[in-house]
Amino acid sequence: MNKDLTVGRPETVLWRFCMPLFGSIIFQQLYNIADSFVAGKLIGENALAAVGNSYGITMLFIAFSFGCNIGCSVVVSQLFGAKDYKNMKTAVYTAMIASGIVCACLMFFGILGCGWLLGLIRTPQEIFADSKAYLDIYIWGLPFLLFYNIATGIFSALGDSKTPFLFLAFSSTANVLVDILFVASLHMGVEGVAWATFLCQGVSCVLSMWVLLKRLAQVETDGRVSVFSFLLLKKLAAIAVPSILQQSFISVGNIIIQGVINGFGAGVIAGYSAAVKLNNLVVTSFTTLGNGISNYTAQNMGAGIFARVKEGFRVGVKMVGLIAVPIVLLYFFAGDLLIRIFMDQPSQMALSSGTRFLKIVPPFYFVIAVKLVADGILRGAGMMEEFMVSTFTDLVLRVVLAFLFSRQLGYIGIWCSWPIGWSIATVLSVSFYRRGPWKSGAAGSQG
Repeated sequence: MNKDLTVGRPETVLWRFCMPLFGSIIFQQLYNIADSFVAGKLIGENALAAVGNSYGITMLFIAFSFGCNIGCSVVVSQLFGAKDYKNMKTAVYTAMIASGIVCACLMFFGILGCGWLLGLIRTPQEIFADSKAYLDIYIWGLPFLLFYNIATGIFSALGDSKTPFLFLAFSSTANVLVDILFVASLHMGVEGVAWATFLCQGVSCVLSMWVLLKRLAQVETDGRVSVFSFLLLKKLAAIAVPSILQQSFISVGNIIIQGVINGFGAGVIAGYSAAVKLNNLVVTSFTTLGNGISNYTAQNMGAGIFARVKEGFRVGVKMVGLIAVPIVLLYFFAGDLLIRIFMDQPSQMALSSGTRFLKIVPPFYFVIAVKLVADGILRGAGMMEEFMVSTFTDLVLRVVLAFLFSRQLGYIGIWCSWPIGWSIATVLSVSFYRRGPWKSGAAGSQG
């Protein structure tokens, strides 16, 4: 059901809207966690390292799907908030056409270039073949990834966060079962892990697109709806391209950092693979909540109700803070047990490197959570230059410091680069937020 986020008490509206989003990202992360769990437990430590080694490259493709999701979501939210349903439909169709072209280009690049990228990041020979096999299958599933993200972005723009949650809950649970079937029963190895994700994500994509198109057909409009608009494409690109660049550079940065980590051997790679999956579960959850706040901001900006944006920031910080507390305590005090979930008999190096990551990075989840809430508002308001400055500051610092610190402190130096980059970028994001058009409480509150 479509939901107007411009009315009602902001705290109640955001909690009801964002909690299904939070549940959705938990299930979405189960895809990656299930892959690592099955690879490490049922195949071996090298298989876990291979899946983890591929993760940075898959994130490069996810960056494009995320950017298309955000661009479509923000523009559709603004049009929905302004009650401009005719252009809203055109924006959806335009986003789908443009995303199809982007997807074709990504597949072409992936088929030709993934082996080269694996060599570039110094993938150890003992995990190269499995890493390449995993990526080859993953690339053929890119249409499912991209169009599923488009669909979820539009559902969120319409104020519906429950429908994507239901699709993800089903497909993620199925993915775990199919992972185990393909690996434990059919002995398909790392390729079985990749095929399980391919099939379950494909079903989720087809179902979500079918429901979305059916939902759009029920929205009444006056006159004929155009299926493409260059003007709306420009508006979509103004949000999507910076978001794609942001996520792409983060992915490239992570690939570079993975290259540094690969120099320490398969044990550290395996430990990092387990720890970073746990880390990304949290950070991606905060990012998704930030995306929900983007939709909330965009609808209220479209309706001209700026004062509600300030209240949205306060509520958002409260939400992510409450979520962060138990996770930080769990990761910090039970890190070794969590790392062991991914491996039956972890080497001392794998266990030590993963556990130390969970001692150093999670205490700063409170910091990155505030940044991602502020970033969500900046995106929703179309303040993309400020958003990009903050994000690139974080990325550049983490990459440069990973190189520098690793020379003196080993892999622990790489882990230390996260908190420093996060902290400085958070100061920037919050300062940019405070300069927004809502700072004077313009255009009064509603609801």
